[in-house]
Amino acid sequence: MEEFDELVADVFSRRCTSRTVLETLTGRWAILALVALHEGPYRFNALRRRVDGVSEKMLSQTLHALERDGMVLRVAETSIPPRVEYSLTSLGREAAERLIPLLEWVEERMPDVVSAREEHASR
Repeated sequence: MEEFDELVADVFSRRCTSRTVLETLTGRWAILALVALHEGPYRFNALRRRVDGVSEKMLSQTLHALERDGMVLRVAETSIPPRVEYSLTSLGREAAERLIPLLEWVEERMPDVVSAREEHASR
């Protein structure tokens, strides 16, 4: 348990061990992947279609990071062709449930953002 003696739980500290998780979770593709997976399990290409605009490489890297951090479960069936499905773990579900209100807020407040951008551009 010595490794846990070194944990620093203060995201404002440069030594904080949670910063890599924060960096992963606050990435655009991770947020969208987590919220999409909150809808239910997805196969890779279906998830890629759901998260419109993400490249295959970026989605793969994002899912790998989320799996590493215990947010996503990857299940590969040994069939021909191979079938791989992604779903949320309980930790990932908890994270997604916290992110959903943020996405809803962003969508709801876009008229205000557009107005602010127009005002800023006219300066």
